[in-house]
Amino acid sequence: MEEARHNCGLCVTHSLHDAYGILKSLQHRGREAFGIAAIGDKIDVVKGLGKVDSLSLKTLHRILPGQYHTFLGHVRYATRGRKDVTQMLKDAHPIALGVPEERIYRRNDHLILKDCGLVGVHNGQVDDSHFEGMELGELVTGTDTERLLLAYGQLGGEELMKRIQGAFTFAVAERGKDVVVMRDRTGIKPGILGWKDREIIVASEDSALLKNGAEFREELEPGAIYHLSADGDYRKTPVIDAVSRHCFFEWNYIAHVESTLNGLQVMRLRQALGKRFAEEFSREVNGDEIDFVTYLPSCPEVAAISFANALGKRCIDVFYKKEMERAFQGSNAKDRSDSIKKNLQLIPGIEEIIRGKKIAVVDDSLIRGNNSKPARKFLYENAGVAEAFWLSYTPPIGIMGADGKPRGCMWGVDMPPIENDEHKFIARGRTQEEISAIVGMPVRYLSAEGMLQTFEQLGIPRENLCTYCIGGEHPFNGLEQKVKLTVGTT
Repeated sequence: MEEARHNCGLCVTHSLHDAYGILKSLQHRGREAFGIAAIGDKIDVVKGLGKVDSLSLKTLHRILPGQYHTFLGHVRYATRGRKDVTQMLKDAHPIALGVPEERIYRRNDHLILKDCGLVGVHNGQVDDSHFEGMELGELVTGTDTERLLLAYGQLGGEELMKRIQGAFTFAVAERGKDVVVMRDRTGIKPGILGWKDREIIVASEDSALLKNGAEFREELEPGAIYHLSADGDYRKTPVIDAVSRHCFFEWNYIAHVESTLNGLQVMRLRQALGKRFAEEFSREVNGDEIDFVTYLPSCPEVAAISFANALGKRCIDVFYKKEMERAFQGSNAKDRSDSIKKNLQLIPGIEEIIRGKKIAVVDDSLIRGNNSKPARKFLYENAGVAEAFWLSYTPPIGIMGADGKPRGCMWGVDMPPIENDEHKFIARGRTQEEISAIVGMPVRYLSAEGMLQTFEQLGIPRENLCTYCIGGEHPFNGLEQKVKLTVGTT
């Protein structure tokens, strides 16, 4: 799937080594830019374009030679901000406020900021309308994170949590104070508290912690603020009642397959979706007619295997990627298209196995149809299959809701409800047959009801999920009164 670009990844650690390692483990959440803020008696920031390892750990130690006790890290793709390359460095996280020009050092594809005052990293998205009536002054970047930082400076953490209705897992560092980490009341975006070397750390996913020698402690509580001290201790302050609206797309696609979110393993959910899809597919299409099942590397693999097992069919590798990067993280349409062309290839010799056969291709989602077009060419023109079904275990995204409002995401995944020339939803206003005609092969989606029942069977009630992009309710509907009641009783 390359059609949507998802939110970022962040961490808070107590060593540069851990920050570097965890960010590399979160690289699947963003590859446009990365950054690390080093906090001690002063705060210094390094941020660069591309992947984390474009600067080595040894180089980072040379750039950041001071005595630091805490590090904020971030990998990014731009759900907000300017997406042209010339501005990406300025908009890359950590965002720093009030840094004089003489303390900014520009080095081609990376940037060094010395002696910053207030810095922050953010996973999610907050609409500008939530800052109306606030005097934020002149903005330097095109990011909502800068607005969050400015609002934090004016309101403090508790009042910000009460006033801002948006998706954020947000970490802030200020000279001489504890690092503050907060997760909005809905918990749309993930956040994990970990434990390493007797110190508390934070990351977007538990798999990144576990791969770097840390232990899982707890999910960051939605509606709560965590104060992380220089000595590795912490205290938690619940501010506002949680009203869970977790992003289902985190499980379906964004998160690493080895992660666990809100108590549910990503792998287990994808396996269950594959099994449920096989049941629905068999009711519509004779499953016995399928010769092989495959997938588009690599997110849908476990769902495809489960789908194949449920049908009693063999799941085989048909495609491979030269580089295991997520094409959707490219900075523009051309970059994403180039990534598909250079990466997606047929396994050598697979043509002889699948020629004249019927094959089911399981994908995590079908949003604009960009990935399916080169795959179709490979299957029909190069391999000569008799028929290929394109199967998305995520229901149609970007449709019109029953209330007549266009759907999409405004909370951290780059698929806004309003379309433009480069951004159009393939499912909007079209039947399944019309979508199939555009893709050039039969398309089937897992039903929304089937997906939601699968979540419920695994312990996540449907009312705890944000499903706005597939026609569900606005995740913040009805929260205004709940916020007022909660604030009034504290």
